Amino acid sequence: MSTLEIRGIRKSYGSVETLKGIDIALQSGEFLVLLGSSGCGKSTLLNIIAGLAEATSGDVLIGGRSILGVHPKNRDIAMVFQSYALYPNLTVRRNIGFGLEMRGVAADERDGAVNEAARLLQIEALLDRKPSQLSGGQRQRVAIGRALVRKPRVFLFDEPLSNLDAKLRLEMRTELKRLHQMLRTTVVYVTHDQIEAMTLASRIAVMRDGRIEQLGTPEEIYNDPATLYVAGFVGAPSMNMLQATVTDGRLAIAGSDVRIPMPARYANAAPEGAQMVVGIRPEALRAATGAAAEPSLPVEIEVVELTGPELVTTARIGTQRLTASLPPRAQFAKGEQRSLAFDEAALRLFDPSTGKAL
Repeated sequence: MSTLEIRGIRKSYGSVETLKGIDIALQSGEFLVLLGSSGCGKSTLLNIIAGLAEATSGDVLIGGRSILGVHPKNRDIAMVFQSYALYPNLTVRRNIGFGLEMRGVAADERDGAVNEAARLLQIEALLDRKPSQLSGGQRQRVAIGRALVRKPRVFLFDEPLSNLDAKLRLEMRTELKRLHQMLRTTVVYVTHDQIEAMTLASRIAVMRDGRIEQLGTPEEIYNDPATLYVAGFVGAPSMNMLQATVTDGRLAIAGSDVRIPMPARYANAAPEGAQMVVGIRPEALRAATGAAAEPSLPVEIEVVELTGPELVTTARIGTQRLTASLPPRAQFAKGEQRSLAFDEAALRLFDPSTGKAL
């Protein structure tokens, strides 16, 4: 039995449909990330699970029991918001234990739960401070601690790290990953940051316009995107997408006289004369060695950016552009004519009319 099951959830505001039939089933201990740009419906879906919004149709089940119409406090969930939502007049200790206090949990049991949450989050030294005396990262830990003490069946996180600076976000991602590995509680996590999704999730649901574009593991989403949207949204830098035509069993790159081999696995899926989008990840490109059997793309280097761990190179092939993520010591300069090699296995083909992968 699934811990959390979402069946055909739809949500409309008048004539505007924001969720268009969402189906997801989560097993116990899964970490699901709802990933998408602003307005795709991910926070609306989270609010429906939490009971903060009502679905127009469909059902949500926790442990096989429908929770639609059940008061949020009785759904056996805990939610961490983007804003920390801490009581400024209460200490950290009371902020973490406030929900238990309101439920009439005995003081000894409440103190034990607060101390355990503080230990897991490494904030024992902060228990007697007020929120105004804490940094952003510490406040977020307190908000997570308040959810932890509930010991719910499902944790809901609504972009909890978006208010933190880059270094703190990295630290808190690691902390959340560590906590999930320890507690193995089911998590639904909303973000627009694909790095957060890739590092935290056991499965990712990429959302677009109220629908799930692709649901899969981080490896599946990254290596085998189901659509052009997923291919472009996930990855930094994003996947290169070159317009091409199937010509004499090869891929003729539009705007140039370059033809590259057609991967054997697509031989029967791409008929002669068909328009294609050829996708290749920037890190799948490398400086060509000149070997005869090595497929490559002749390019003109336009921009070279050293980020530290990699050299991000923007190049032009005919009238199209592509990006390569190269080793930091690679010798590339603006204006050079170079060749970028790749393995055929790294190519992905998409139908430009439907946007779907072949």
